[in-house]
Amino acid sequence: MTERHLPDWRDGNRFELLENGEEFFPRVFEAIRSAHREVLVETFILFDDKVGQQLREELIAAASRGVQVDLTVDGYGSPDLSVEFVSGMTAAGVRFHVFDPKPKLLGLRTNVFRRLHRKLVVVDGQLAFVGGINFSVEHLWEYGPAAKQDYAVAVVGPVVADIHRFAVDAIGERTASRRRRAKAPAGVRQGADVGPGRATFVTRDNREHHTDIEQHYLFAIRSARRRVWIANAYFFPGYRLLRELRRAARRGVEVALILQGEPDMPIAKNAARTLYDGLLRDGVRIYEYCQRPLHGKVAVVDDEWATVGSSNLDPLSLSLNLEANLVIRDAAFNAELAGRLQRLIDHHCQLISVHDPAFEVKRWHQWAGFLVYHFLRRFPAWSGWLPAHKPKLELVTPPPHQPPADPPVRNAHQQPATKGAGYLP
Repeated sequence: MTERHLPDWRDGNRFELLENGEEFFPRVFEAIRSAHREVLVETFILFDDKVGQQLREELIAAASRGVQVDLTVDGYGSPDLSVEFVSGMTAAGVRFHVFDPKPKLLGLRTNVFRRLHRKLVVVDGQLAFVGGINFSVEHLWEYGPAAKQDYAVAVVGPVVADIHRFAVDAIGERTASRRRRAKAPAGVRQGADVGPGRATFVTRDNREHHTDIEQHYLFAIRSARRRVWIANAYFFPGYRLLRELRRAARRGVEVALILQGEPDMPIAKNAARTLYDGLLRDGVRIYEYCQRPLHGKVAVVDDEWATVGSSNLDPLSLSLNLEANLVIRDAAFNAELAGRLQRLIDHHCQLISVHDPAFEVKRWHQWAGFLVYHFLRRFPAWSGWLPAHKPKLELVTPPPHQPPADPPVRNAHQQPATKGAGYLP
């Protein structure tokens, strides 16, 4: 695949980097409160906690004043929302969609593969948010040592029309009425240039765009002349991406990886470490972020290219899940994101050395690395053997009667409700 076969680049955009829930949630809730016509939200995880309750209240308020509101959650990532939580929204006019809803079997979720992992918000077709932050209190510092480190980007400009079109298509609506609803207010030209940045909205699916996000990474790494910095929560990339990172380091590019040192899932850290030896010996610098779990999926290349999105660099994101990234060419945004990553490196990361006795390569590690490397080389083809059902998107109908009073907002440290997935068929 060549770059000309990927989505078009749009000029004239302006970007705002948002770090963690402290910056992301207030910005999104403010945008929803300002909506006049339409709000579209997609998220992998929505919990019935402090953050989920506030999102719910903002969406109900928007729907109550006549805004068309569509909320989509993943059936695996958000399995335990109560009937009360959902019916309060649908009764107010919020259209609540569940991607691949399936009941549990013996208490276990069975819809493991091909998840809707995107995190998108589009307001009035004019402002969009793309990133890796879910709607849960886990993305706030107050959650404690397990709070996640993550990023999102707010964008205005011509590329928002692409994001809006995609989000509308994702819920199966391509009608003229939806296009009219997203038109700019009087005096504002749809898609007008508002800034100096170029951007392209890139997605991964299991139909036509299997490798688009990976291809953008590959193009950027191959063309890198000065630096490639990648911060990624679940680093277990394909053979081609590993090869290009090593080649870039060998030709003198500063290649730095920021990976999990305090993982939410230890298997992610252990898997990534099987790749360390070859990367380190070719000159790649590896930092483990040790303050709290890293959940980010961002990168900067040289002084202009950057990406923020939902896609990890692991087999699930690169070969199975539905993902979305914004790829940006803007020197100011690149510098800001690089500065945030440099702060992590300077204050909260451990530099891994090939000479560190803790990572001394034993013979079985060499064999494990060899097997993992060639597994990754072939995984994209093998992934087609995994369950290939066609996930459906289900619209939850409003209750036939007035729903019960809203449940009280729980303490921020309580776990999500576990009354059962009452909205599932």
